[in-house]
This record gives sequence, C-alpha cells and structure tokens, in this order.
Amino acid sequence: MRIAVVGAGKMGLPLAAFMASRDLTVAVCDIDENLVNEINAGRCPIDEPGLPEIITKGVANGDLVATTDTVEAICQADAVVIIVPALIDDQYEIDLSVLESVTEQVAEALHPGLLICYETTVSVGTVRNVFIPLLEQSGLKCGQDFHVCFSPERVKSRMVLQRLSETPKVVGGFNAESCQLGEEFYSKALGAEVLGVGTLEAAEFTKLVGMLYRDVNIALVNQISRYAETIGMDLGRIIPAANTNGEAHLLYPGIGVGGHCAPVYPWFIIQDAQRHGVDLTLARNSRQLNDGQSEHVVTRLAGEMNGLQGKRVLILGLAFRPQVKEPAFSPAFLVRDALVKKEAEVYLHDHHFSDQEIADFGFRAGQLDSADGWDAIILVTGHRRYREMDFSSMAAKGLKAVADGRNLWDPEKVRNAGLIYLGIGR
Repeated sequence: MRIAVVGAGKMGLPLAAFMASRDLTVAVCDIDENLVNEINAGRCPIDEPGLPEIITKGVANGDLVATTDTVEAICQADAVVIIVPALIDDQYEIDLSVLESVTEQVAEALHPGLLICYETTVSVGTVRNVFIPLLEQSGLKCGQDFHVCFSPERVKSRMVLQRLSETPKVVGGFNAESCQLGEEFYSKALGAEVLGVGTLEAAEFTKLVGMLYRDVNIALVNQISRYAETIGMDLGRIIPAANTNGEAHLLYPGIGVGGHCAPVYPWFIIQDAQRHGVDLTLARNSRQLNDGQSEHVVTRLAGEMNGLQGKRVLILGLAFRPQVKEPAFSPAFLVRDALVKKEAEVYLHDHHFSDQEIADFGFRAGQLDSADGWDAIILVTGHRRYREMDFSSMAAKGLKAVADGRNLWDPEKVRNAGLIYLGIGR
C-alpha cells in the first residue's frame, strides 16, 4: 500500500512516519522545501518524543520520503490522508482556503480506486458539502470511482506516537462502502482500535462534541473556582473528593484555555448551530467564561495591590501547555491585554522561546532574576522549570504578589516569603 500524507506539520509528520514504521510506503507532502529536505536527510524538524528514531529508520529503508510534488505523490498513492490546517479569522469563523487548495490538487491527481481521508477538524457537513464537490470536478464520482472518509485527528503534541497507537480511531464515510474502506485502512496503517460511526457528518460531530465537552467542563470548574475564592475554600481539595462517586469527572480550573483545539473548535458548533436557528448558550457562555479567566485573575491581583498602574509584572509562560513550544491561543495574550488595560508594565519569560521570538509575539522579554525585580508575577504555563522558585530572593528584590494561574505552588511557601498569594479556586 502506498500512502500520501498531505501536511508535514506537528501532526502530519508523526502520522506519516508512524505509518511508515508499519511497513507501509509513505510520501509526506509539504510546500516547505527546507522542511522536505530535512526529512529526506533523515532529520526530525520538530520536538516530538520517539519521532527522530522512526524518521531516520523510515528514510533509511525507503519507506518514508518527503516531497513538494503533492500531485505526483497522489498519482502514485492508494490512499491519501489530508492533515493541513484550517485557518481561523478574528470572529472564529473557519477559513477553508488551505484545505480547498489541497483538495483541488487531489482532484488533479484523482484516479479510480483512491481512498481520500480528511483528518483536519472542520464543521459538520464540510467534507460532503465543500470538499467532495471539488473532488468531483475531476469527472469521477464519489462512492463509485473513489471513496472519501473523515477521521478526526485525536492526538496531542509530545504524545503523538503513543496516542496514534492507543487512541481509538473514529471513522465515517461518504457511504457505507467508504466507511468500511476507511476502517480497514486505519486498522492496517495504525494498528489501533477503529470505531466506525457511519457518516462523514457523524465523525465530524464526534470530534467537535468531544472538544465542546472539555471546554464546558473547564468553564464549570472555573466558575465554581470564583465562588470558592470568595468563601475561602480550596477547590483543589474538593474536586478529587467529588470525583470519587463514579458520576462526576470534574477537570481543574486555571487562568485560561489555550491551544489549537479547545479555544477554537467549540465555535464551529456554536456558529453553525446559530445558522440553523439553535443558540447553544451553554457552549457560548463557556467559551466566554474561559477566556474571561485571565482578566478575572488580573482584576484580583489589582485589588490586592491597590492597582497595577506603573507596576512591573512578569508573565511566566507563553506556551499553551507545559514543555511544548507552541503559543497558539495561549492565555498569555489575554493576560497581557488585561494588564495593559490596568496600565501595568508587562514582561514575559518562557525559556522555550528566544527573546526575539517573544518580541515577535508582542511581548517584552523579562528575566526571572532581573536585578530590578518585579512587583508581581503571574503564572500562565506550568513548565517544570517554574516548579521550584526562590520566592524569598525575589521578595528581597521587591516582589510583592504572586498569581498562581495553574496552582503550581504551595501557598504557604509563597506566603512565608512575605508575599501575597492568589491561586485559582483557592
């Protein structure tokens, strides 16, 4: 079986390499010539545990090759997996331009018997109503001459290879035959459990509703955390106890939700439901509440410090998740904006990014051990490096308050250093 994987990014490249490690012949396609050259030299261009080894082996034995000629790769393929980004505008409306462009390339190379699998998260109905008409411009008919399935990506950075082998693969198809072919393909290509859900729309909906559940769950605990703060309770002690009854599965509160998924995908349902005359108020309010956590924390900090005007505040963490160099929709941006409204002097530290990269994302880089000291620090990302902090030394340099956006630190340790401590739900 020859496979073309279109998109050699943080999800596409591990997928391609993993399939190649299962004795399949894989061409991974990308428009970035430098990236393609790196892969063909057997080098791994992204930070993903276990990936360098299987890329090196796959390239060496000829099972994995990278190319910028997507059309030619598809011409030679039995199956195509499309995992390129769906872009998002300022109103969280989905921009399908990249996916449409790739689909047109697939149509150019379309040949009888080809199986086309979309993995990029999209709104319900997108594959059938947008992509399949583009494919049929080739003159071939879906469900007869070629087959299309949707199987949402369900992995996480720095855990991709593990998730590919262990997480059930959801598959839906244009028709029953397409779904069956998709199930057979992923079973062979990944070796993981495969869950056939029937239609394209069912598979699209499965991914979206899973992300919506997570966002609403987090919003619930974030809202409860504000109550806990008010009455002087530590929600961190309450949640584990509440979860022991076998019916609750509460997540933990924080300063906000980041990443490509949770802050974005719920909007696909919210806005499409609105177009169908259904107002998903719970989902919409959850999104707004989670984004509002950053301003809530900044407002609490300002209240404890008699305002933040002219105060030097250091944000800890640009990444949306610990140990991952990825700032997509990080709460750090919302924290920065809230601090600017309070007229604070805002700086940011994240050892995964260079000072120039930090500046490119609109922040001033700051150092933990700044000789000038800080008036306050706000933790956004629970990197391992931040777990052990010398609060006494920082207090001696002028630090007055700590806003622990991830409940990473022992409140008593912070207070014993003479500092104000603010946790989430504490």
